[in-house]
Amino acid sequence: MAEKLLSDGLKHRNRPRRLGLSEILTIVIAFHQSAYRHFKAFYTEWVLVHWRAAFPGLVSYQRFIEWMPSTVLPLCAYLRQCFGTCTGISFIDSTSLHVCHMLRAHSNKVFKNLAAQGMISVGWFYGFKLHLVINERGELLNMTLTPGNTDDRKPVIRLLKGLRGKVFGDRGYIGQALGRHLREQISIALITKRREASALKEAPLGCPLGLRLNMKNRLMSLNDKLWLRRRGLIETVNDQLKNIAQIEHTRHRSPTNFLVNLSSGLIVTRS
Repeated sequence: MAEKLLSDGLKHRNRPRRLGLSEILTIVIAFHQSAYRHFKAFYTEWVLVHWRAAFPGLVSYQRFIEWMPSTVLPLCAYLRQCFGTCTGISFIDSTSLHVCHMLRAHSNKVFKNLAAQGMISVGWFYGFKLHLVINERGELLNMTLTPGNTDDRKPVIRLLKGLRGKVFGDRGYIGQALGRHLREQISIALITKRREASALKEAPLGCPLGLRLNMKNRLMSLNDKLWLRRRGLIETVNDQLKNIAQIEHTRHRSPTNFLVNLSSGLIVTRS
């Protein structure tokens, strides 16, 4: 049947892969557990040299890169299986993922119409926001990816679906309507740290945080205050994902490989 099909005049390689899908996934995930900061150096200097006996079907770096997009769906499915169990105490936070320098944002073609300019505490960035929910043991419960200009409160309802108990976040999640919806519709208490009463007096007229500063204060139990102080746990997870698991860099050449890098880096948090 293949001989009777019309040819497009191009040469196609139909040779079977020398590496199985599980072997490719192992190498991709292992990179995020190594001390290498570039996948090319990891593959050429470590995998091809020291792991050839374990992976007899190893191919060139360029050939391996061509196979990596096919691992997106298996990685996402495996990441879902790596999620922890909700214990009733959760922490929510978002972190920025830069895909290029701000000066090159207008000429970035890889993430055109996907990434966006966003504002964080340290300034502007161009890329995405990674939203995470973890339990008090540091296990990942849920995650989602949004453009950099997305409000932190927008994906909260989708993130917390299926969870229970109390969720602790920073001031970026303050919102009466959001808190009421979570409390009445999902039976989840979203607890955030409000500004001190003195800040209300010092706030200038027309301050963009006025609505948040004028919100009625509610008494917080001592137990909730103690858990709120442990919110730095999720910031530690974000720091490890960026600086150890290497989920953020500006060398991506396709959105698919960006997702491969992100998914495999998040899987490492399970180990």
